[in-house]
Amino acid sequence: MEMNIKWNDKMSFTGFTPSGHEIQTDAAETVGGENKGPRPTELLLSAVAGCTGIDIISILNKMRLNPTSFQMNVTGDRAEEHPKKFTKVNIHYSLEGDLPEDKVIRAIELSKDKYCSVSHSLSAEITVSYSINGVQGEKII
Repeated sequence: MEMNIKWNDKMSFTGFTPSGHEIQTDAAETVGGENKGPRPTELLLSAVAGCTGIDIISILNKMRLNPTSFQMNVTGDRAEEHPKKFTKVNIHYSLEGDLPEDKVIRAIELSKDKYCSVSHSLSAEITVSYSINGVQGEKII
């Protein structure tokens, strides 16, 4: 995979993806940016969620299960010292629909343990939890 990244001005950059999309990143005004786009660290957490979300939907669809709603809440803890990398990431999956709990757990485990290349590219500890139709499930570690 190859991406081209162009410096716009100040702290703003635009990335051109192989799939034909543009992604603009920027820094906060307090460090010389103009807040023209998300921070790279925000995109990293979004990428983890997007990657695992795609996995889970794909796996559930293969199981002939179709969620009516699916949301994720992602939190990340960062180290105090530079490079201030993510040390822990937690993903909470909220799914709605006629979804057997064991199948949802299986889809989450497959994504977490086998398929999500983004989360496997991080050295952070990744934990997950889930709820189905508003009922909290047991935490998966």
